[in-house]
Amino acid sequence: MARGNQRDLARAKNQAKEAAKKKGNDMNGYQMQAARENAADIMRRKQAESEAKKAAAKGSDGGGGSKK
Repeated sequence: MARGNQRDLARAKNQAKEAAKKKGNDMNGYQMQAARENAADIMRRKQAESEAKKAAAKGSDGGGGSKK
């Protein structure tokens, strides 16, 4: 009995950890949809900014002439 109740404590701790893993997501359907739409809106804004930046860089290249 050198281990005492160490095994029982470890088992209880592991069960609590596994239960927390299985708990999952606590958002309801409306909240989940709102979060998705918010993330999609942010990505659309970032994409538009990136495209505008690329267009501005392309327009300021000076154009013409090939580099050799």
